[in-house]
Amino acid sequence: MSRPRPRSRSLEGKVALVAGATRGAGRGIAVELGAAGATVYVTGRSTRDRRSEYDRPETVEDTAELVTEAGGHGIAVPTDHLEPDRVRALVERIAHEQDRLDVLVNDIWGGEKLFEWDTPVWEHDLAAGLRLLRLAVETHAVTSHHALPLLLRRPGGLVVEMTDGTAEYNRDTYRVNLFYDLAKASVLRMAFALGHELGPRGATAVALTPGWLRSEMMLDHFGVREENWRDALEQVPHFAISETPHYVGRAVTALAADPDVARWNGQSLSSGGLAQVYGFTDVDGSRPDAWRYLVEVQDAGGPADATGYR
Repeated sequence: MSRPRPRSRSLEGKVALVAGATRGAGRGIAVELGAAGATVYVTGRSTRDRRSEYDRPETVEDTAELVTEAGGHGIAVPTDHLEPDRVRALVERIAHEQDRLDVLVNDIWGGEKLFEWDTPVWEHDLAAGLRLLRLAVETHAVTSHHALPLLLRRPGGLVVEMTDGTAEYNRDTYRVNLFYDLAKASVLRMAFALGHELGPRGATAVALTPGWLRSEMMLDHFGVREENWRDALEQVPHFAISETPHYVGRAVTALAADPDVARWNGQSLSSGGLAQVYGFTDVDGSRPDAWRYLVEVQDAGGPADATGYR
């Protein structure tokens, strides 16, 4: 992952927890929060001593080091968010060391190897589907249960529920299979419900989706690196609308630094949509608007052409 550009220290003194920050969007968010000056606790199950079932090289310690290199203070706390006692211990540590929590990002997922494309529920592996739901939904509920009392100690806290797809897009679009569809819809609804619970208490909750993410796993899937990602367009031309994990990270940073962030409470947001409001860009200076592109170009059967969409 490339380093973020130098930027203002808009989050100096703020404390964030990015749950599920080992790779992908979580790592991009953590690094960008660090670039804005925040202290960022990063969690995940892949460590330098032990890999998760993903069996990938990225570790939570690597993410913490990237946060610090970006200008923040990264603190790695290996955590399985399906274990409530470990999550409680994590939050107790943050409370002891910082006495505050300003931003909670629920980005735990872990389901890439658990879902089967376009497979009806009666044919899908049941154990895999149920574990996907536990990883994608239960972990978020466990983390919010333990972390929100600390976040509510001070007014102005922000909770970001990370998902795939906006509420509008997912309402009308079947997403992969029943388990995947249900997981992503559930997280959208969690943000809506948290908005009702947090808003009157001085905090804000939103759902946020990146567009087509150039994560480590996606780049590996296409056999490219960030430096030559456009070579993948020969395989999938619509990949032209893709974005780096830094882009959604800058979306979270913009929200966290916005004194009027409560205007978004309970809403479903996207990296591309927020870029139009806050003016941030991806690392290449572009502003991909993937969800508008998906509706107007890809799903409409048009030829791949990101002109006017990034």
